[in-house]
Parts: sequence; C-alpha cells; structure tokens
Amino acid sequence: MAFWATVASRETTSPRVMPALTPSQKQFLHDELRYRDKLHFLADNDDANLSDYYVRKEETVDDPELLDKHDSFYHTTKSLLVLFQIMGVMPIHRNPPKPNLPRTGYSWTSKQVLWAMFVYVIQTTVVIFVLQERVNKFVTNSETRFDEAIYNVIFISLLFTNFLLPVASWRHGPQVAIFKNMWTNYQLKFLKVTGTPIVFPNLYPLTWGLCIFSWTLSILINLSQYFLQPDFEFWYTFAYYPLIAMLNCFCSLWYINCNAFGTASRALSESLQKTLRSEKPAQKLTEYRYLWVDLSHMMQQLGRAYSNMYGMYCLVVFFTTIIATYGSLSEIIDHGATYKEVGLFVIVFYCMSLLYIICNEAHYASQRVGLDFQTQLLNVNLTAVDSATQKEVEMFLVAISKNPPIMNLDGYANINRELITSNVSFMATYLVVLLQFKITEQRGLRSQQAIAMDP
Repeated sequence: MAFWATVASRETTSPRVMPALTPSQKQFLHDELRYRDKLHFLADNDDANLSDYYVRKEETVDDPELLDKHDSFYHTTKSLLVLFQIMGVMPIHRNPPKPNLPRTGYSWTSKQVLWAMFVYVIQTTVVIFVLQERVNKFVTNSETRFDEAIYNVIFISLLFTNFLLPVASWRHGPQVAIFKNMWTNYQLKFLKVTGTPIVFPNLYPLTWGLCIFSWTLSILINLSQYFLQPDFEFWYTFAYYPLIAMLNCFCSLWYINCNAFGTASRALSESLQKTLRSEKPAQKLTEYRYLWVDLSHMMQQLGRAYSNMYGMYCLVVFFTTIIATYGSLSEIIDHGATYKEVGLFVIVFYCMSLLYIICNEAHYASQRVGLDFQTQLLNVNLTAVDSATQKEVEMFLVAISKNPPIMNLDGYANINRELITSNVSFMATYLVVLLQFKITEQRGLRSQQAIAMDP
C-alpha cells in the first residue's frame, strides 16, 4: 500500500496541522486513496469488478503529428492568428512537430516578434507625427467648437493605446501560448475519452468574416471622421486604421473563444448524457470530470492571458463613452442637435456594443460550462445507479463548485453581465456630476447677460 494512503488513513488523537498540498500532490493523494479503496473492496469481494473503483491512467506524451491532426480549433481560427501576427499585435508562433515541444510557443528572438517590432516602429512613427499635429492644433486653436474639441480629445486619447501595446500584449505572449496549447491538448484528450472529436461547424467562415469585418469597420469609421471633422486630415487615418482594427479584432477573438467554449461544453454534455444511460458509468464519469475541469481552467486562462489587453480595452471604452456622451449632451444644450452630435452618439453606440458583446458572450460561455452541467447532474436519479456512480456524480458537482468557470482578468475584474451594469452606473454618476457643472455654468452666463442688458 502506498505511503500517502497509509498516512491518510491512520487515526490519531493528537492534533496535527494538515500540509498545504499543490494541485499535483492533491491529485496524487486522491488517486492513492481511491487505489486503497479498490484494494479493500477487492479483498472483501472476490468476484468484484475492477472498474467499480477507477484510478486515473498514467499520462503519456502525445504525438505532435496526432495533436496537429485533431487540432480543429487552431485550423478553423488560424486566419485571426495570422492577422494578429501581420499586425504585430500577438506574435506567437507554431513550433515544429517535435516530441516534448509545445505546439504553440513564444520567443523574443522569433521572426514573428522581430516582425512585430518592425511594424510597431513604423506604426509608432506615424502615431507620433499625428499626435504632435493634433495636439498643436488643439492647443493653438482657441476658437474650436466644443464638439470638435471633444472629437479631438477622444481621438488623441485613442493614439495612446499604441504605446501600451508592448506592455499589454507582448509581455503576456507566454500566457497566450499556454492557452493555445491547452486547446490543442484538450481536443485530443476529448477524442480519447469520448471517442468523438470536437467539431466547430461554423467557426472557419465566422473567423474569416470577422477578420474582414474588423478592418472594413475600421476603414469606414476613419473615413467618416475624415468627412465629418473639418480638421481631420486624410493622412491622420493611417495612424487610426490599425488601432481601431485592433480593438475590433480583440472583440472578435473574445467572441470566437466563447463560441468555442460553448461548442466544447455542448459536445461534452451530449457524451455525458450517453454515458449516464449506460450500465455502471462511474469510470467514464471520472474521465468526464477531468475533462470538465480542464475546460474550466481554459476559460480562466483566457482571462489571464489577455488580462492587460482587455483591461486596457475596458478603460478605453469607459473613457470614450463618458467623453462622447458628455460632449454630445453639452452641445445639444448649447446649440441644439446637429449631425456632429449624431457622430458622437455613434461613437457611444460603437463602444458600448463592443463592451456588450464581450460581457454577454462571457456570460453565456460561463452558463453553458457551469450552470448547464450542474443542472444536468442534479437531474440524475441517484437511486437508479450504483454506489460508485453516485459518488462520481457528487464529486463532479463538488468539482464544479470548487472550479467555477469564471473569466477573470487576472484579478482585476470578472467579465460578465454585471460588468455592463456597473460601467453604466459609474458613467451615469460621472455624467450627472458633469452636467450639473454645465447647467450651473449656463445659469451663470445667463445671469451675467441679464445684468449687462439692464440699463
């Protein structure tokens, strides 16, 4: 009998402090305890079935060629990955198929990173020229209308996201590679356990469509600003094309990953239903539980890998929405509604749409992976199954409660629908305060005009 199992089963009256175990040690101890239970069960039952007490199979190193063959998620979303590499946003790369080498990697000396640095230098040069030109015009031109000043503040602040790219994106390249490798390994493991691969039927055309739509929308937004703003010169657009396209692409990336989580969860749920209808499904339930935990960890890794980028994303949306809303309402109070205010409201709608898509997709992904599985397991009739299956169902429910599928930006914020309501409430508070100052200023100007008109 293993030493850990013997220590765990020994009764003692003296108080002792339980050791803090790592996840690997906990997994090892759990398997040893189950192996001890199996030995006791076999000792008491000569004709017992060995599958009544399942012990985790020893993990083996998968063949890289086999991993590539069944990596459907990579092949269907490759277009967005290549687009990020061309834009210099996330320069991860695919490693050669060698044993003991992760399929996706990140290296500061890779050709993808060197290309990203080259693109970043060119893009930064253009951004600096545009930023200098716009700041000089904003400072020297004192007769600029208030709505035009708001436009300038929004688009000047947007330029600063370019300088955060190396810190917010490149620095988390190793975490993104880990996330990609988790997807690669998970799909092959899913195939081995369930016997069926995960199929993403609409992900390939969806990814291509979102790549094209992201750049098309960026071009349309910049050209509209060129025609709506008299001081927005055409060469300014070359600084904003990649920045707005990057925001659109990150929204597309989040949507695609959440969609893939829902597809994987649905496939696992269907296999779980078939297993529960079979005779003595305890062994398979244990493997499904490990598959579910891996899926939950992948959702957590998504938020960890892109925490800085989506944190910056939320700040840009928050700041832009407040400034644009305040500017449009102030101009309506001062001069009435014009087509320029419509442009500001379009910016508000655009920013809030991006935030809504991210939060709503994260909510649905967490619901499919977490709540739907809990509901399915709670509906199992435990009186109609054997004791080993009852124990596995209970442990599955415990695993779900202890590993909630939450998308968290590395401790900064949880991405769900609550983030939308909290942002809206904060923005409403700031707008009320700013409009109070604006109304007070209007009353002061009217009082001064009334005093000046009196003889």
